Amino acid sequence: MAKDESFDIVSKVDFPEVTNAITATMKEIKTRYDFKGSKSEVTLDKEELVLVSDDEFKMDQLKDVLLGRLIKRGVPVKNLDYGKLEKASGGTVRQRAKLVQGIDKENAKKINTIIKNSGLKVKSQIQDDQVRVSGKNRDDLQKIISLVREADLTVDVQFINYR
Repeated sequence: MAKDESFDIVSKVDFPEVTNAITATMKEIKTRYDFKGSKSEVTLDKEELVLVSDDEFKMDQLKDVLLGRLIKRGVPVKNLDYGKLEKASGGTVRQRAKLVQGIDKENAKKINTIIKNSGLKVKSQIQDDQVRVSGKNRDDLQKIISLVREADLTVDVQFINYR
């Protein structure tokens, strides 16, 4: 009798890499001419990025620099959920970006539907904020991984505990 193979589909953010990206962003902003004399900064508050800048134009530039650094560090930028642009003290503007962790119910159901529609002999279970996929054939699991990678999900997913 063949043993079941399995893996988990998760969505996680590596916070040390986020901190490194913020440090690199702040370093670049201090040296850029177009940010000279600007009150622009990025900070990490628990699981939320707080961006502060002089105006909307500088905020967009700040986001571009930050996104470039996050991508370079391998942090999934799909997991950023931006809030509204709000006025802050000293004539500046502030925007919060929540770092989404875990797969929400909607995306988990989408993943389950993809797996069921594939016609492969695998089982999937939603477990809190992750999805476990198991089956007898490793090739089927590989096909599921490629199908989920191609899917249009609102969060970036990783595949762990492949055994």
